[in-house]
Amino acid sequence: MRILVTGASGFVGSRLAPALEEAGHDVRAMTRRPEHYEGAGTPVAGDVGDEESLRAALKGCEVAYYLVHSLGDADFEHKDADAARAFARAASAAGVERIVYLGGLGRDGDRLSRHLRSRREVERLLGGTGVPVTVLRAGIVVGHGGVSWEMTRQLVAHLPAMVTPRWVSTRTQPIAVADVVRYLVGVLDAPQAEGRVFEVGGPEVLTYLQMLSRVAEIQNRHLFVVPVPLLSPQLSSRWLALVTDVDVGTGRSLIDSMTNEVVVTDDAIRSVVPLDPMDYDEMVLAALIERARERRRQGGDRRGGWLSRGARR
Repeated sequence: MRILVTGASGFVGSRLAPALEEAGHDVRAMTRRPEHYEGAGTPVAGDVGDEESLRAALKGCEVAYYLVHSLGDADFEHKDADAARAFARAASAAGVERIVYLGGLGRDGDRLSRHLRSRREVERLLGGTGVPVTVLRAGIVVGHGGVSWEMTRQLVAHLPAMVTPRWVSTRTQPIAVADVVRYLVGVLDAPQAEGRVFEVGGPEVLTYLQMLSRVAEIQNRHLFVVPVPLLSPQLSSRWLALVTDVDVGTGRSLIDSMTNEVVVTDDAIRSVVPLDPMDYDEMVLAALIERARERRRQGGDRRGGWLSRGARR
């Protein structure tokens, strides 16, 4: 079938497009600059801020994957809501049969962060014109190039000792980006997935501190942690911007969400798309190996970085 992938050059989309092609689908990769696109699929021009461009990009497509957000923007809630409304209208006008959306975990009864509330609103708005929506909700997605993973990796790499706020004790259920892609592809061929919300995660529930400690152990690093309960989200985000590549705005949104426990409470997806997700150490090793390979391709440290010291786990 013909499928549109928005965010085709992004963290998840750049992996999803080739997986869909491998499964035999005709992939349209939506990008604002198709002339510069080098990934899988046929590039098509489209911008979620321009509804006419969305109608043109969606023309003839049976399914659309919605993988875009404005997390780093101070006004991301309004921008994401406007974009979802426009996409829903364009999908309906183009005769799209289903939208697949990657959202965020978190119990609806909790006091969700702005980021997670926005993800829930996008879910609702995408279905506002009657096109069935399949939603996959995920927590931390681990893979080379992912913002949450890069924050974790860089904290461990740059700080042998760190002062940590309360959010390091919050529980989450990380999942490998490869497994997210497998679920996204899998629901396409499952009629019973239409119009449903699924929660996806790896096999382990961990605190953020446990995740940091495991990454350090895998790389044979020593990590000394000093908890500081009163470190505010604003100070935490500025601290992150100093020691990682994560900008203050994105860091603040991520940290706000880290106060919410994001674990799978319903594993119905396992009966729709049966697979055995990677455990945390496996996904960390996969992310580190991919990064090392990319650095070698780009002429970086040819000694292999952390790989030259070996991995013990």
